[in-house]
Amino acid sequence: MYMKMNIEDIQILCNRITDEAGKVFVAADKEVLVKILSGFLAGGHILFEDNPGLGKTLLVKVFAKITGCQWKRIQFTPDLMPADIIGTKVWKGVNSNFEIEKGPIFTNFLLADEINRAMPKTQSALLEAMEEHQVTIEGNTYKLGSLFTVMATQNPIEMEGTYPLPEAQMDRFIMKISMGYLDSIEKESEILRRRVLWKRDDPTEDIKSAVTQDQLVALLNEAENVYVDENIIRYITEIIRCTRKNSNVRLGASPRGGLALLKLSRAFALINGRNFVIPDDVKLLAANALSHRIMLNVDSILEGVTPESVINMILKGVEVPKEYTRGI
Repeated sequence: MYMKMNIEDIQILCNRITDEAGKVFVAADKEVLVKILSGFLAGGHILFEDNPGLGKTLLVKVFAKITGCQWKRIQFTPDLMPADIIGTKVWKGVNSNFEIEKGPIFTNFLLADEINRAMPKTQSALLEAMEEHQVTIEGNTYKLGSLFTVMATQNPIEMEGTYPLPEAQMDRFIMKISMGYLDSIEKESEILRRRVLWKRDDPTEDIKSAVTQDQLVALLNEAENVYVDENIIRYITEIIRCTRKNSNVRLGASPRGGLALLKLSRAFALINGRNFVIPDDVKLLAANALSHRIMLNVDSILEGVTPESVINMILKGVEVPKEYTRGI
């Protein structure tokens, strides 16, 4: 049984989280922070892809501290092994037997830093945890917490020393976000001003949690209760099916992509004070939910076509529902 919350209290909590994050992390606009919170409230894992030095790691640490969750960080490197992530059995001489040594994956927020610098075999160690919230060590299964979330950062795959994530693992991320460079000199100057004020590079030690874990669980459950009209469901389905028909696409989005877009749209509606999804929610989050799930033809890639441009093209071609029920 979880605490029941009204829409006003939900908005207050969500605004508190994004506002506190904005006090530390300088984003191009608040929409980036809202999207990240949507991914978390949708119960999914988030992939941050951008060039080095844009604050991906800082942003993940900020969200972990603000939500009051336990968090751990793994620096992915070429020599990292699966046992370094999930754990293994080790010999304990005192007891004269093998005991389970749990890895850093046993936490709420797992920061998988530069995930694509590890070998595919090591990356795959996260598959079971991301899909089923459990890990298997030496034949024994161990459950992870209900708030378990992987927030991974990666550099663009064309950079030196990177390995592309397996398609199955990419599909397990509910969304991919690229923040890009800040769009004004004022915002970029604000980063330097805050660094002068903090007198250190990492200010996250002083961050206080803005919500409790019980409140987070309540928010996750409330997102599941957001109403979705049948016409909105068909709209999402048509978008997914169009990714498989597009001439630029070699491999379209799976049904899991449709579920991701549905969950994100519900969470985004909740954050914005609504108990129902509108078409604009779907359109705003479509590229984040689907761009990493489609594979383009080689010719299209050479012509400069991107997954994001394909999704935007599809959105322009799919008829937006003009009638839908606004909650019940």
